[in-house]
Amino acid sequence: MLDGSMRDIIRRNVMPLADAIATPDGKRKYVRRLFATIADRYDLITVLLSYGLDRRWKRRLVAMAAPRPGARAVDLATGTGDIAFRLAAAGAGVVGVDITPRMIALATAKAAGVGRAPSFMVGDMVALPFANGSFDVATAGYGLRNVPDLGAAIGEMHRVLKAGGTALSLDFNRPSNPVVRVVYLAYLDIVGAMLGWVLHREPDTYRYIPASIRTYPGAGGVARMFEAAGFDRVECESVCGGLMTIHTARKKA
Repeated sequence: MLDGSMRDIIRRNVMPLADAIATPDGKRKYVRRLFATIADRYDLITVLLSYGLDRRWKRRLVAMAAPRPGARAVDLATGTGDIAFRLAAAGAGVVGVDITPRMIALATAKAAGVGRAPSFMVGDMVALPFANGSFDVATAGYGLRNVPDLGAAIGEMHRVLKAGGTALSLDFNRPSNPVVRVVYLAYLDIVGAMLGWVLHREPDTYRYIPASIRTYPGAGGVARMFEAAGFDRVECESVCGGLMTIHTARKKA
């Protein structure tokens, strides 16, 4: 056990969260450690933070993707596979990709005994192990906000899609109204700290979410990045009063 003075020394030498994710390399390392820590509670946390609405949002994303039977789809930052399983149920052949081995292990376990199940693999969404033009649909649920290089991740979605293919992303939004943004981020700070302490004895665990939103371009900024990567028909659908967004974009035919 550490005495009080030793704990104080450790606290003073721990890098503040904002500084830890301020650079691409720092964010990459932090995110990998974070998701390895929370993997076994990931499904619970998404339900708690969304008041159970997370599943509805994911159903909406898959409905917007509308994969035809036999279409090839890749679900990036798949987590434990929620979106991947829904795409497979809609008739697509699906590969789920995640940087966290424990997430992939949990997703693979869920697939056991499922008739039409996705396949899952560990991989980095900024350097995907697929040939150009491999997929008809590329999805990401809470993925783009967490990558160290947002432009590179969107570029990879574009690269692996076939001409005319569709990219979709569900993620937290960065509200443009400054009053709404302050209240929203304060709420996430407080709730995140409480959940982090209860589940992990570390309040910063889920404070990462508002910290990442503060540096995120927001719905409009992300839409412009899709356009810059070569997509057209880029649209943003506001979810939960604008606190969440579903982006859709088509790779030019």
